[in-house]
Amino acid sequence: MQARRVGEHGLLVLCDDAATVRATYAELRTRARELGATEVVPAARTVLLDGLADPEATSVLLASWELLGPSPDLAGPEVEIEVSYDGPDLDEVAAQWRTDAAGVVRIHQECTFVVAFCGFAPGFAYCTGLPDGLVTTRRSEPRPRVPAGSVALAGEFTSVYPRTSPGGWQLIGATSQRLWLPERAEPALLAPGTRVRFVGIQAR
Repeated sequence: MQARRVGEHGLLVLCDDAATVRATYAELRTRARELGATEVVPAARTVLLDGLADPEATSVLLASWELLGPSPDLAGPEVEIEVSYDGPDLDEVAAQWRTDAAGVVRIHQECTFVVAFCGFAPGFAYCTGLPDGLVTTRRSEPRPRVPAGSVALAGEFTSVYPRTSPGGWQLIGATSQRLWLPERAEPALLAPGTRVRFVGIQAR
């Protein structure tokens, strides 16, 4: 594993793709105590180890490790999210995927997604799991206001906007489920490793 120093107590482990991020995150999370890390945080192409007493020693240790192949991902809970597939960008996504609106809905519902990492806003989960090569171009002009609960696509990822905010992702539907509730013991409904299924309650 290749790693770069981040601050006084961190290392950033570099990954080639989302699958490698999941494998690396799973392994590092299970071995965090051995490494002396207090936090293991995945991102799009990196995994951060933080709280290290001796980052240099940890870097040497990581250099000797090799992942054995596709990760036995830390299986998180499975969450079902009910979606009304009536988003304003459904036809645009259909055109990009070379199908129709019903095809987008079918593909989206057939996938089991996995939360790769969280970011942008509290509770905003970047979910992977679309068929290989199926990506979605962001809007050329972001919307100044995307409603909370909007189910959206960008690049290789699917997500749900946890709160009303600006955004440039393509909107294919909406859910009434709350993604971020500070009063919960675990405020984020979707955390790294969580498996996600989208279930349609209305489709065009």
